[in-house]
Amino acid sequence: MVKDKEQPKKQSFKEFLKKRAPIYLGLIGLFVIFVVPELTQSNLEKFYPENLPQNEEQAFRTVMSYNGPNQKGLTVIDALKQQIDDDYSDEKIYDKKDTKISFSVMPSEGENNFDVTLTFDTYKESREFVWNVNLESNEITAESLDAKHILDIVNYYD
Repeated sequence: MVKDKEQPKKQSFKEFLKKRAPIYLGLIGLFVIFVVPELTQSNLEKFYPENLPQNEEQAFRTVMSYNGPNQKGLTVIDALKQQIDDDYSDEKIYDKKDTKISFSVMPSEGENNFDVTLTFDTYKESREFVWNVNLESNEITAESLDAKHILDIVNYYD
C-alpha cells in the first residue's frame, strides 16, 4: 500500500497577497512618506534655464554654485532659497499663480563676461538679482543691491 503522496497545495494569488500584505503596505507607506513630498516640492531649481549654450551654462553654474572666497559654506542658490523662504515663510510662494520666476544669462562686456539675472515677481514685490561673472577668473560681482546682499551673505557666512 502506497500512500498517496501529498501534493503541495497550490496557493492562489489572493492567499499570496494576504500573507505579504503588511510588507507591501509598509513599502507603499514609506514611498508616500519619503518620496512623494520630494517629487512634489517646488523650489528654485525647477525654474533653471534649459538648453543654454556651453559658455552661458558655465556662467550660470559658476554663479549659482559660488560659495565664498574660502570655497566652503553657503552657496548663492542656497542663500537665495533661504532669503525667499524667510520672506515667505508661511506660504508656498513657488506654487502661486501670480509668482513669476525667471533666470537669464546674457553676454556682457568682454568675451568671457556674462550677466546672470534672476527675476522674482510676486504679488507683494518684484526683485531682480543681477550678477556679472568673468569665466576666466571666476570673479563674480553684484550688479544690483539684492544681488549684493546675497553675495555678502555668501562671502561672510561662517
